[in-house]
Amino acid sequence: MKAMIYHGPGRRGWEEIPDPGLVSPGDAIVRVDAVTICGTDLHILKGDVPEVEPGRVLGHEAVGTVMETGPAVGGVRQGDRVLVSCITACGRCRFCRTGMYGQCLGGGGWLLGHRIDGTQAEYVRVPFAATSTHPLPESVSDEAALMLADILPTSYEVGVLNGRVQPGDTVVVVGAGPIGLAAIMTARLFTPGHIVAVDPAAARLEAAKSLGADVLAGSGDDPEAAVAELTGGLGADVAIEAVGIPETFELCARLVRPGGHLANVGVHGAPVTLHLEDLWIRNLTITTGLVDTYSTPALLDMVAAGRLDPAAFVTHRYPLHDMEAAYRTFSDPAGSGALKVVLSRNGRSG
Repeated sequence: MKAMIYHGPGRRGWEEIPDPGLVSPGDAIVRVDAVTICGTDLHILKGDVPEVEPGRVLGHEAVGTVMETGPAVGGVRQGDRVLVSCITACGRCRFCRTGMYGQCLGGGGWLLGHRIDGTQAEYVRVPFAATSTHPLPESVSDEAALMLADILPTSYEVGVLNGRVQPGDTVVVVGAGPIGLAAIMTARLFTPGHIVAVDPAAARLEAAKSLGADVLAGSGDDPEAAVAELTGGLGADVAIEAVGIPETFELCARLVRPGGHLANVGVHGAPVTLHLEDLWIRNLTITTGLVDTYSTPALLDMVAAGRLDPAAFVTHRYPLHDMEAAYRTFSDPAGSGALKVVLSRNGRSG
């Protein structure tokens, strides 16, 4: 089969490798029918995630068809169309029993494209398949379902829920890439008073506006002044960091009001200064997190019911074998206008 292989910082290749096989009784082999590229994959290629070893197949999001299952797999069977979650859960350990699947002690957590071969391939081995895949209703398209593998639960759990968004709140989202846009979409479920989107790219701010942001701060704007004007100088109730660089985290710390919440979602590859000399007196709550995907079933229900339309994030489509072209597009959002790219087994370019 063909797969996207990581060869160390800055190096990747779409190459022929052996098909995966069952290793454990709880495994499933899934034919990848649709896959996407995540900002985390770009962080890996920058060298920000040193745990990823050269030779690893990248990717942790997919929709596919179950081709084979181990004898311990229940709930899914050969021929089922499934969502492959970015997080693998043993379902039995202390953390899994409390819904913290990202911290799984039983051999799960963030495995795919991280500690084992991932989904940017023609086939993928999924450990603990009974608890790490979700059967999909016919009414949910591959593209919509694919957005539930990572970006929607990540933004919802690590951003909106950790940030304790409440009705009437002023919510500022710093970074209007796919994660930030998903935070805007899911924050609206709690009817905040204002959603402020901060991003230097005009195209991404337009996308933020279409998804529910009502105040935009772009290149040349002063987001601190915009938030102060909205809040009578108090600051935002919730600031969601959706980029993963020191400057955006420090901006969020300045934007949030005393007693407010700063929810960090971005993947950071460099140290960030925490200005406790300024923050200690302001009663802030700062949260971080790896997504657990406990919200995926509820989000899937909302998509099936027409309450959410995550397919709106998809801007570019490619056949699966055009992985290199898709990476070039996704890596240059300023030039391409890309939000999310989808590669499909029977896909098209556009």
